[in-house]
Amino acid sequence: MTPMHRSHRVAGALVGSAVGDALGAPFEFGPPGQFSARFPVPARGATTEMCGGGSVGWEPGEFTDDTQLALIVASSLLERDGLDEADLFARFVRWAEAEPPDIGNQTRAVLRSGRPWDAAAAEHFARSGHAAGNGSLMRTTPAAIIFSRGGTEATMDAARRISSLTHGDPAAGEGCAILHELMRVALDGGDPLTAAPSALALVADEHRQRWATVMEPSWTPADATESNGAVWPTLGQAVWALRHGRDFAEVMRLVIDLGGDTDTVACVAGGLAGAVIGMGGIPMRWSSAVHGRVPGFGDKRWGLADLQELAAALDGKPLVHYSPA
Repeated sequence: MTPMHRSHRVAGALVGSAVGDALGAPFEFGPPGQFSARFPVPARGATTEMCGGGSVGWEPGEFTDDTQLALIVASSLLERDGLDEADLFARFVRWAEAEPPDIGNQTRAVLRSGRPWDAAAAEHFARSGHAAGNGSLMRTTPAAIIFSRGGTEATMDAARRISSLTHGDPAAGEGCAILHELMRVALDGGDPLTAAPSALALVADEHRQRWATVMEPSWTPADATESNGAVWPTLGQAVWALRHGRDFAEVMRLVIDLGGDTDTVACVAGGLAGAVIGMGGIPMRWSSAVHGRVPGFGDKRWGLADLQELAAALDGKPLVHYSPA
């Protein structure tokens, strides 16, 4: 891997996930190939691939619920000086009650159930039997950054605990745990693709084989047995794109062209690719356009500088305001 200061990887992870989210949002639930059909070559100038639109009518560069929830995770972890499940769940509920324009069905059901933080997701899973969506995977990059400094066991444990607040199926938590460990390795300057086997060894026995399948170097999106709204193909596709993309832009093109839940798969892939490639590898025409607000938490308009400041704070640095070059 190219020598690079950790701070560039940390910023790349957080900004990259938001970039992927905003870039994929206009193509959500569409057919494969839409991104390349619309942008066969890189779009530079006044109009870029940050085109906005989609079913919600996003502004160009506006991030979705994926990043909104990630920012809530980040604020709770920083303000509570660690993981406070009750506080984080209460913030999730506050967000859901503010009627965000986009919210996953499973997340909505849990957060609007009126049940306490330590029962809502488990009860929903017991009732429905379906809780392995990608909604906890998409929001976990800030936690992956902050807990990466504590080592493998600490970061994988935190991933499971945060996931279980809304996703009662442990399979979703195991996916978040794998992503946390891959991100930890990448932020330390290692190759996350070679770290998959050691991460899989720490996955609960009953879930290991299914995760091992989508982590295999030979696995392709054509091998998926579920839509990419499920947690397994979401992480599988993100890792597949990281394996085959030559740079950040190509990783984004690969995953968004898969169609389906494009904002979430691109969000996960963007976080991983950003951690590997660093902030400097994310096209400025995309990072400079990223913005959004968090429903239920005031009118603050998050932009690139805010995300970079937050990334540094998550990695233990003082929160100092600055403007990006």
